[in-house]
Amino acid sequence: MPLELVTLPCLADNYAYLLHNAVTGQTALVDAPEDFPIQRALEERGWRLDLILLTHHHWDHIDGVEPLRAAYGAKVIGAAADAHRLPKLDLAVKEGDVIEVLGEPAHVIDVSGHTVGHIAFYMPDAGLVFTADSLMALGCGRLFEGTPAQMWQSLLKLRALPPETVVCSGHEYSAGNARFALTIEPGNAALRARAEEIAAQRGRGEATVPSRLSEEIATNPFLRADLPEVKAAVGLQGAEDAAVFAHIRARKDKF
Repeated sequence: MPLELVTLPCLADNYAYLLHNAVTGQTALVDAPEDFPIQRALEERGWRLDLILLTHHHWDHIDGVEPLRAAYGAKVIGAAADAHRLPKLDLAVKEGDVIEVLGEPAHVIDVSGHTVGHIAFYMPDAGLVFTADSLMALGCGRLFEGTPAQMWQSLLKLRALPPETVVCSGHEYSAGNARFALTIEPGNAALRARAEEIAAQRGRGEATVPSRLSEEIATNPFLRADLPEVKAAVGLQGAEDAAVFAHIRARKDKF
């Protein structure tokens, strides 16, 4: 039986994700921006919380951990490199580790850039990757700690996953990201269509995430920085891929 995925809006524009195994009755949470909406979702479904996976240390991804741990006794997993600034971890992991989440393997990927020590969790059997503030819908996280080269390498790791993978990212930034992406590739028909769909979704009050990796490969300018047509669009023909990514990221920072 496939795992059930629940996308939970939190705070102003964050998302947390619940994963549930109906056979075992176990539930896992990816990131904990706040406790109340997560507890409400669990109680409405009659689920307990067994495991909390953390992607990085920013407050809007961890502030709900301690109340949830106290309420459910959930175990907490996060990056060893980030352990000094995360809530107390029951298991510290690093890139290359494969852990069991609700009976399925989850591969740990270092996706430093937004922060140093940011990790993603890739679950190949479920076809899910939890990327938080690394790869986002039509975007990527602002580089608060890492370098453009680090983030570019992180995005390449994620881009190499199967294109049908569902990307579970951490924020509702898609409408703004779409407007920016169109300044880079206004002639990209797939991007124009996606921007229209995002506008319609937001008009209906719907979440625009998760997204599919194939969509990101076709429309996300940060994943497309190595393409000749994108380099030409930003006037950097022949430039190194990471330099083109850095240019696009800098433009987004000022957008």
